[in-house]
Amino acid sequence: MSLTFHWFLPTNGDSRHVVGGGHGAPATASGRDRPPTVAYLSQIARAAEDLGFVGALTPTGAWCEDAWLTTAMVAQHTERLKFLVALRPGFVSPTLAAQMASTFQRQTGGRLLLNVVTGGESHEQRAYGDFLDKDARYRRTGEFLQIVRELWEGKTIDLHGEHLQVVDAALARVPDPVPEVYFGGSSPIAGEVAARHVDVYLTWGEPPAQVAEKIAWIRKLAAEQGRSVRFGIRLHVITRDTAEQAWAEANRLLDGFDPETVASVQAGLARSESAGQQRMTALHGGGNRHALEIHPNLWAGIGLVRGGAGTALVGSHDEVAERIKEYAALGIEEFVLSGYPHLEEAYWFGEGVLPRLETQGLWQHPFPQVASSAQVPFAGTASPR
Repeated sequence: MSLTFHWFLPTNGDSRHVVGGGHGAPATASGRDRPPTVAYLSQIARAAEDLGFVGALTPTGAWCEDAWLTTAMVAQHTERLKFLVALRPGFVSPTLAAQMASTFQRQTGGRLLLNVVTGGESHEQRAYGDFLDKDARYRRTGEFLQIVRELWEGKTIDLHGEHLQVVDAALARVPDPVPEVYFGGSSPIAGEVAARHVDVYLTWGEPPAQVAEKIAWIRKLAAEQGRSVRFGIRLHVITRDTAEQAWAEANRLLDGFDPETVASVQAGLARSESAGQQRMTALHGGGNRHALEIHPNLWAGIGLVRGGAGTALVGSHDEVAERIKEYAALGIEEFVLSGYPHLEEAYWFGEGVLPRLETQGLWQHPFPQVASSAQVPFAGTASPR
């Protein structure tokens, strides 16, 4: 088995400090250090491609650039990297979304993956004209994915659902290959949608015992539908040649957190309707810096100033590889990773951790011809700073 690794495109800006945003958390001023220009994001994407990441996640929301437009432009500056594009059902018709995905596949040579985000915050949804409550949004997501998937199969569809209606819906050209659908959610109704419709269920970086519970839950629901799904996890990483160097970097990031910003972010996240966000917020226990390592090498400090993914794997390259193996043993096959700044951290992980996993037969470069010819800007174990 070869594990799959994806990176992240920081379309809300990048920095040597943690950039906040999402789930009620405001984007922090440090996001202006490296604006999310096409040139900079393409630099990250090319690095990820060379290092052996299969794809790159792009977020969605008012706090970042639009995922579809940005990845369409960045795709022109890469050759093989796939784009895990965040899409919110309800903001665009399912027929148009299916058509957009089909076009993206043809124009990029099949490099689209879809991350379906139902939307956990009603106040943000209302800003886009969506006034459904959370459970209704998930029911709409189920109808949306039913329509999209049948269109991708070349069917002509009539559907009169609770929230969506289409008549004689069809695509002139179906996508080849059909994009895989990624999806996350911790509420009961989210589990139902995942079991019926998705290819990869994503969880945020909770401790292994909690992740194991989620995997068992979704597997059971999917089996009841006669289906199976794969599993992925969303984490930040801080990996260095030694554990001491990695934790020094984590503490540097922590020292840069302004107490007023932390208080403001936590107040916003406390109002979140997202069950997953509530689980993330509970992990850091109010911000005691001496209690942020919630499992060996799993650090909850990022969640003090950032909504969504709030945990990081922190340690030496060997330690981080061991934690990845621990998650893989539970059934996690795909890892969606990020780190601040995203360009440098891609190299730390790609040059430090991936070769160790390769040696152990857990990973192989998906683009071997790229690996053999890639220009490595940070040779040996020297710091990329």
